[in-house]
Amino acid sequence: MKALVTGGAGFIGSHVTRVLLERGAQVTVLDDLSGGFAENVPSGATFVKGSVTNSALVEQLCAANQFDYVFHLAAYAAEGLSHFIREFNYTNNVVGSMTVINACVRHKVKCLIFTSSIAVYGANQVPMLEDTVPAPEDPYGIAKYGVEMDLAAARRMFGLNYLIFRPHNVYGENQNIGDRYRNVIGIFMSQIMRGEPLTVFGDGEQQRAFSHIDDVAPPMVEAALTPSSWNEVYNIGADIPYSVNQLVAMIGEAFGRTPRVDYQPAREEVKVAYSSHDKIRKAVRCAPPVPFAEGIRRMAEWAKIHGPRKGEVFTSVEIRENLPPIWAADLRD
Repeated sequence: MKALVTGGAGFIGSHVTRVLLERGAQVTVLDDLSGGFAENVPSGATFVKGSVTNSALVEQLCAANQFDYVFHLAAYAAEGLSHFIREFNYTNNVVGSMTVINACVRHKVKCLIFTSSIAVYGANQVPMLEDTVPAPEDPYGIAKYGVEMDLAAARRMFGLNYLIFRPHNVYGENQNIGDRYRNVIGIFMSQIMRGEPLTVFGDGEQQRAFSHIDDVAPPMVEAALTPSSWNEVYNIGADIPYSVNQLVAMIGEAFGRTPRVDYQPAREEVKVAYSSHDKIRKAVRCAPPVPFAEGIRRMAEWAKIHGPRKGEVFTSVEIRENLPPIWAADLRD
């Protein structure tokens, strides 16, 4: 069994790679290290540095290896920032995906597994169900839904089997806790370890069902290896929503500190987002969800060992109008 994992040096991708190796697969990882780290790639996988936007490289890898499965996880997943980096967002998240889809069609890949997002649903659609009509509200969600529609078209035209997963608010070990624009749990952990206040946009009452990586990576691999589950869309992750303010308290408890909070103006985002996972649990075997407090504790122990990271400022912002003040200040510094 041969598998390609794009974005395999990143957070979710490195865990998917680990699970595939445990299942006996030969795994090639393709990652440009723009958001991941070479040390995340599990021992036993072959690492190739490069981007999915490089069509010649993707074609070369698929021709040389004749992969059975392609797990396409490479993306720039800064949902809030996507309003201000439209060209970058669509180039990496749509054009890069088309490169992968083309290669999978040409080389008769058994199944292409794509990580979409619950960002495709938009607002006021909770609990989010797979048959809910998507209405994405930001360029990131629009990009993900566009790729979903293209996969359905490729299935009709070329018979390419696919799996679409819509994970949400995934956290855990190997996450890039230095990223300034995404992964709120990682941002909070990095800030509290540096003795900084935790940055909260709005009143902190927005709710998300934060999902530990162990609720996400194993079912993705299990479904890929179960042909009866192919050509479907699945929500994947945790069930219970928590507010950002509740998250702040849990982070403080995990680090034994009373966190200070810097409340910033609210940004354009969905207020409440959580989904149903009945469909994936009926399709494949899924372990019981990791309790939120336990998942936070496990990630905190990992973060304490690795220490805080301070990520780079994204300087290629294309539109500065209405940029959140804290991000605008980064660009002025």
